[in-house]
Amino acid sequence: MPLLRIAQAQVNLTVGDFRGNLEKIGDWIVRARVAGADIVTFPELALCGYPPEDLLLRPRFLLDNRLALNALAPKCTGILVLVGFADTVNDKVANAAALIGDGLVQDVYHKIELPNYGVFDEKRYFHPGSRCMVLEISGVRIAVTICEDIWIEGSVTEACAIKNDAQITLNISGSPFYAGKLAVRTSIVTRFARATNTILCYNNLVGGQDELIFDGGSMVVDSKGTLVARAKRFEEDLFLTDLNVDALENKGPLWDICGTPKLLLFESPTDRSYTAPSIEADLSRIEEIYKALVLGTRDYVRKNGFKKVLIGLSGGIDSALTAAIAVEALGRENVIGVTMPSEYTSTETLSDAAILAENLSIELITLPINRVFGAYLSAMEGPLSRGKPSVDLENLQARIRGNMLMALSNRFGWLVLTTGNKSETAVGYSTLYGDTAGGFAVVKDVPKTVVYELSEYINRKAGKELIPRSVIERAPSAELRPDQKDEDSLPPYSVLDPILRAYVEEDKAPEDINGFDPALVEEVARMVDRNEYKRRQAPPGIKITPKAFGKDWRLPITNRYIDGKMKEKT
Repeated sequence: MPLLRIAQAQVNLTVGDFRGNLEKIGDWIVRARVAGADIVTFPELALCGYPPEDLLLRPRFLLDNRLALNALAPKCTGILVLVGFADTVNDKVANAAALIGDGLVQDVYHKIELPNYGVFDEKRYFHPGSRCMVLEISGVRIAVTICEDIWIEGSVTEACAIKNDAQITLNISGSPFYAGKLAVRTSIVTRFARATNTILCYNNLVGGQDELIFDGGSMVVDSKGTLVARAKRFEEDLFLTDLNVDALENKGPLWDICGTPKLLLFESPTDRSYTAPSIEADLSRIEEIYKALVLGTRDYVRKNGFKKVLIGLSGGIDSALTAAIAVEALGRENVIGVTMPSEYTSTETLSDAAILAENLSIELITLPINRVFGAYLSAMEGPLSRGKPSVDLENLQARIRGNMLMALSNRFGWLVLTTGNKSETAVGYSTLYGDTAGGFAVVKDVPKTVVYELSEYINRKAGKELIPRSVIERAPSAELRPDQKDEDSLPPYSVLDPILRAYVEEDKAPEDINGFDPALVEEVARMVDRNEYKRRQAPPGIKITPKAFGKDWRLPITNRYIDGKMKEKT
C-alpha cells in the first residue's frame, strides 16, 4: 500500500543558539530522510529556541533568525520540512512555521491563536496570523497549526480544517510541563481530532529552559480520538508514523478560506514497508516529576556553561533530595557537597550529611561556621548590645553559610544549587542571602510533602538507601537555635501544603478554603502575601505544578489587599 510517512523530530534546543539549533535541525532532517519520511516536523519556534521572550524585541535577533532559516532551506531536499521560527513582515513579528521543500521556503504559516495566560506572554511579542494553511501531498490534505491553534474550541484553524476536508492536522508545539499536563494535552488533541475528523500529529518540544520544562510526549491521535502512537518523554525522539494514502485520499474541492494555498509538492514513494506505531508507557506522577527535575537541572547547568554544582548539605531531606537529583542529572563527579556545622548542628544531621555523600559517592567539604559566627558577633558587639537576640542571629548563621558557598562558587566556577522547597518559599521560611543564595533552585516548586515522596521513590528506584532513612524520618529543622523544629513556626506540612495548593495554585480566597481552622488559613495566606519580596530575589527553579512562583505568579510586593475584607466592610 502507498504510505505517507510523517516524522516528528522531538528535539532539545537552546534559546538564541542559532548555529547550534541549525546544526541539530539539519542533522535530524538527515535522520528523517534516511528513515524514508516524506515530511518531518520540528517544534514551535525551533530555530530560535522557545520561549525567546524579550529577545524578540531585538531587531538583530530577528534578522539572525531569518538568516538561520535561509541557511536551513538548502538542507531541505528530498523531504518536506515544517519548522517553527519567528517571522517578520512589515515590522510585525509572528510565531511562524516555515514549509520548506526542494531547498526553498515554499510557504509560511503564522500562528492565529496567541496564548496570554500563565507562563505565556505571546500578545506582548506576536501579531496573530490572518490565514490558514492546508497543503496537499499525494492527494492527502494536511492542515498546519501551531500549539494554541488547536486548544481553542471553534477556532479559525478548526473551521479551516473542516471546510477544506483535511485528513491530517500537523501541530508543532512548545507546551511546558507540570505534573498531570500530559492528560490535559491528550484531551485537547483528542477533541480537535474529533471535531475536524482529522488524524492529528502533535509534535512537542523537549528540554529545559530556565524555569520551564518541556517533556515531549509527541503523539498521533486518529480522527475518532484514539491515541495511536506516543513518543518518549523527557528525551529526544524521532517519531515515525506511517499512514495509508489510499485510505486518506480525498478528491473533493479545496475551499479557499483565509487565503489557504493549495500546494502540490511531490509524490510519496510506494516501496516502503509499513512500520507499526507504538505508545510509550505511562509514567506515574512521581516518576514524571522526578524526570522533570533531572532534565531541568541538567539543561540549566549545561546550557549556561557550568560543569559542576555545589550544594550545602545540612543533613536534612531537602538538600539530600537536591543532591540525589544533581547526581542523576550531572554525574557524581560533578557534584560537590559542603557541610557547615554550627554549635546547634546535631551529631545525627552531621553524620547523615556524611552518609549521604558516601551513598552518592560525591566529594564532601566540611567548613564549620562557629569561628566566623563568633567573629561577626565580636565585630558587631556594640550595635547588637542595644537589643535582645532574635531571628537576626539565626539568619546570620544562614548568611555565613551562603557566603561560604558563594566563595567556593567564585573560586572554582561551581554553580550553587539552593535547596528550599515550595512550602518554605511560599511562606517565607528562608533567609535572604542565606539559604536563598545560589544560582538555581531545583526543588523550588516541590511541596514538602512531595519532597518526601520523591525521596522514597529515589530509594526504591536505586534498590537501596541513597537518602538515609534517618533523614526521611527525622522532624525537619533549620538547626539555627537549640532544639529548633519547623513546626515551631509552621503548621505540619500535611496541613500546610493543602492550604497552599488551594490558595496559590487554585486562587481560592481564604474564606473558601474548607476543612482547616479559618484562623490558620488566614495566617498562611498572610505569610504568602507578605513574603513576595523574598521570592522576587530568589533564584529561578523548575516548574512542576500548575502555578509556580515566578512566571506564573505576579503578586505586587507593595500590596495591602486582603481577601474578603472589602466584603466585610460593606
